[in-house]
Amino acid sequence: MKHLIFITFLCIGIATEAQQVEYKVVTTVESIVPGGIGRSRIISEKDDLNYEDFTTERFDGKKSSQGDIKRKDVKIEKFEETKLLNFFSITGINFQNIASNDALISDKINKTVAEGWELEFVVSGVESDGGKEDGQGIYITRFIFKRNL
Repeated sequence: MKHLIFITFLCIGIATEAQQVEYKVVTTVESIVPGGIGRSRIISEKDDLNYEDFTTERFDGKKSSQGDIKRKDVKIEKFEETKLLNFFSITGINFQNIASNDALISDKINKTVAEGWELEFVVSGVESDGGKEDGQGIYITRFIFKRNL
């Protein structure tokens, strides 16, 4: 019986050890600016950052030492940038551009999966064109991948 309990705990420990994972985020930014003058990209980081290096704590709810952290120190130097086409051209919405972007994004996903990553989550949001006076807008999607270490 003692051997069975020991083997059970050993198996649980091995399973827990095997479940360590890392995550990777790939972001697409697709412009919805009229006239096709916006910029659209697939972005993937190539540098590692430790979020704790840029994190502070507040103890009284008011005083913050975030001012001690410089934005330039947070920015990474190495990242992958893939050109995408804009949703709009001069004549309006451009379905060929959307299909082309889909092909590029699919290829990025497929190649990332081939590198051993598994697509875990997809999160998207939009800041749309607010009308005649706005002329701004982006559609952003984050693809979150994971893999076992």
